[in-house]
Amino acid sequence: MFSGIVEEAAQVVALEKEGGNLHITMQCSFTKDLKIDQSIAHSGVCLTVVKTTDATYTVTAIQETLDKTNLGLLKVGSKVNLERSMTVDKLLDGHLVQGHVDQTAICTEVKEADGSWYFTFKYDQTKGNITVEKGSISVNGVSLTVVNSRDDKFSVAIIPFTYDITNFHQIKEGTVVNLEFDIIGKYIQKIMMAQLENWKKQV
Repeated sequence: MFSGIVEEAAQVVALEKEGGNLHITMQCSFTKDLKIDQSIAHSGVCLTVVKTTDATYTVTAIQETLDKTNLGLLKVGSKVNLERSMTVDKLLDGHLVQGHVDQTAICTEVKEADGSWYFTFKYDQTKGNITVEKGSISVNGVSLTVVNSRDDKFSVAIIPFTYDITNFHQIKEGTVVNLEFDIIGKYIQKIMMAQLENWKKQV
């Protein structure tokens, strides 16, 4: 479980394809603190540390993960948002993030607003996910508040600190990002859809 508060945007130093799997080797400031089997969110995707060295660590993304996220688009030099899993004594500064990406979205607009930025993302609503005004959303693992919620689009406001410490400074029009929708909202929507289906059967 994560909170969506990114610790740093770290660099990919090596990529190795093995069958349907992709081994991703990263370099970050807390590499020496990591242990095998530890969970880390990579731009919102929970992956397990499988190898460590003094300077790097490696995680493996399976084909299903590559199909549902933007990790398959990574290149050596790409920056990935990192967050280690929460501890019981950690303040929940963001919102509850599982590290299970629901789908990807495409950035359609980046607009500067007197020192901050508004990013707009478009996603495939046929997958059943929705946003609500002032609700929570995880974009590339960053806990954010939705503004201007629409049927298949939403925007988020990014302050300079978040812009600098995450990979948002690399996002531009056409960039593919990972989305994890609010878990409470997903449960409510599923219950309502089930009730609607039951109502249709009774009519």
